[in-house]
Amino acid sequence: MIQLELENLFSPEKIGNVQIKNRIVRSATFMRSAEKYGYVDKKIFDIYKELARGGTGLIISGFTAVDPGGMASPYQACLYDDSFIPGQKKLVEAVHEFSEVKIAAQIAHTGRQGYHPKYHPVAPSPIPFKMTGLTPRELTTDEIQELVQKFINAGCRAYTCGYDLIQLHAAHGYLLSNFISPYTNKRTDNYGGNTQNRLKILIDIYNGLRDELGKNFPVTAKLQVEDFIPNGLKLEEGVEYAKALSEIGYDAIEPSGGGGDAQNLTKKAYPSLVIKSPEEENYFLPHVKKIKPYMNKCKLILMGGIKNPIFAEKVLQENIADFISMSRPLIYEPDLPIRWKKGDLSPAKCISCNGCYMTMRLGPVYCVTKKRLEKRKK
Repeated sequence: MIQLELENLFSPEKIGNVQIKNRIVRSATFMRSAEKYGYVDKKIFDIYKELARGGTGLIISGFTAVDPGGMASPYQACLYDDSFIPGQKKLVEAVHEFSEVKIAAQIAHTGRQGYHPKYHPVAPSPIPFKMTGLTPRELTTDEIQELVQKFINAGCRAYTCGYDLIQLHAAHGYLLSNFISPYTNKRTDNYGGNTQNRLKILIDIYNGLRDELGKNFPVTAKLQVEDFIPNGLKLEEGVEYAKALSEIGYDAIEPSGGGGDAQNLTKKAYPSLVIKSPEEENYFLPHVKKIKPYMNKCKLILMGGIKNPIFAEKVLQENIADFISMSRPLIYEPDLPIRWKKGDLSPAKCISCNGCYMTMRLGPVYCVTKKRLEKRKK
């Protein structure tokens, strides 16, 4: 039975014309569980089926590459050609077996943070990336337009696979966020030089998707709204970006920030942030509060350290956000939504140690703390 305290959290809401059964979103999480060359099979099916079974309303897939040179790992899902469609279609079907659960494809390119052995990283400007020691090659205008088309093509393939919506990954230092950040975009052509030009790539992709898929297929974005680095994107400009995307017709925005540069330059970086107290939770709440007044029909998804269902309900009740998204808590407890819905309103068991983030480098992602506890019980 849904507890009265969580009336909003477990009420339905729409993104575009797609109704989500509750306000709980599984934020996109790279699980390093695809096959070596980007195809998906039973291993990743099982992960998503467990999340669907656990009560999440909307699952956003992990980083799905739109180009072979834009892969972050050989074990990352891809949609850069039609050969990936059969497996991706089966993945969607596996999730749709569970009542009313929706799934979005997050499509992305690594940009200057790429380190693929066969492909040199590319970016709007040749700003070195300290984590890899590489300086990306500056894209020509023609190459940018080719990449725009690759995002559009990947979105169309996601539609063919049966995904309910798509999310463009424009955060965390990857290609699309490279364009919107003044730190990584020093161009003086139509794709740089001012706020409007730096946003042009996201507008071009959106318009291309609408031309191909019409108005009814929801297009959303995970949007960088602050870089947390010197000379990087500031929140004031991030709010302007969110406002602009809402005005042109994006159906939902999930504000985020940080990335590889923040890890190197400031150590204040999502997603490596370790939460040590309840006061440090909900770290994108101040950003969302400034963005929400400009959203119009565009839905706003709050992410970042959310673990308490009573707080999540309060955010929704006060119209600060429309959806709540989580990643790490759902790695520990894929059935967390059902636990809350049944009346156990204790916070997520995730202790924000960030051990799961480190497992990503070696193999399939898992909760280190949970595994330790299971070993002790044996």
